[in-house]
Amino acid sequence: MTKLRSFLFNVFFYLWTTVVLLLGLPLMLGPRSGLYHLGRFWVRGIMAALAVLCDLRYDIRGRENLPQGAFLVASKHQSAWDTLIYSLLLWDHSFVLKQELTWIPVFGQYLIRAGLVPVDRAGGSKALRKMVAQAKRVAAQGRPIVIFPEGTRVAPGQQRPYHPGVAALYGQLNIPVVPVALNSGLFWGRRSFVKQPGRITLEFLPAIEPGLNRKAFLQRLEAAVEGRSRKLAEIATHGRAERSLKQAG
Repeated sequence: MTKLRSFLFNVFFYLWTTVVLLLGLPLMLGPRSGLYHLGRFWVRGIMAALAVLCDLRYDIRGRENLPQGAFLVASKHQSAWDTLIYSLLLWDHSFVLKQELTWIPVFGQYLIRAGLVPVDRAGGSKALRKMVAQAKRVAAQGRPIVIFPEGTRVAPGQQRPYHPGVAALYGQLNIPVVPVALNSGLFWGRRSFVKQPGRITLEFLPAIEPGLNRKAFLQRLEAAVEGRSRKLAEIATHGRAERSLKQAG
């Protein structure tokens, strides 16, 4: 049943995305706010489909830790779900994303028009300087910026080295950094077709204020994100085991 539900969700996802992209084309000629309304509309449809078809819902914690004005969200990244949910949690935000996504027909043009920050992951120091310059322009507009410090999706319980981009942004932008822990990979896996039922938890942690040196900042960020993400995974795994025992009984 879970596989069938996942199949139906995937059919819905691609059909829904195609319809929204085509219907929203006129918004490309208007202000950026129209694209953000469109993005929220698209993501709400996806989250509703996950709830109805896959019995997969979510909880958001720690909203009180979000500062006013510009700030940097440094988020754990385990699932495609993570790239969607911020459209509902933040307004007029920007993403640091791999440049290849902007090459996707139509969809890539939406990303560019929305003012996101593409980065050439093979571009070395030149690409890093370009990313920082673009992010400074975004921050000057008072907009939040989302970055995945590991640069790619990582399975629950695993960790990759944090890329230098997050430290460069922290040092150059002089804005707070909000660490984010989550456990989405337990339910919508990195390379998994199946969407497991349950509740994803995303938690905004207390902000790291500007002023730390690079080493101290990275140590504090990693400790917060990785430590809390492991705890959220433990809680979700324990809850899943309890539900399985009740169903078996």
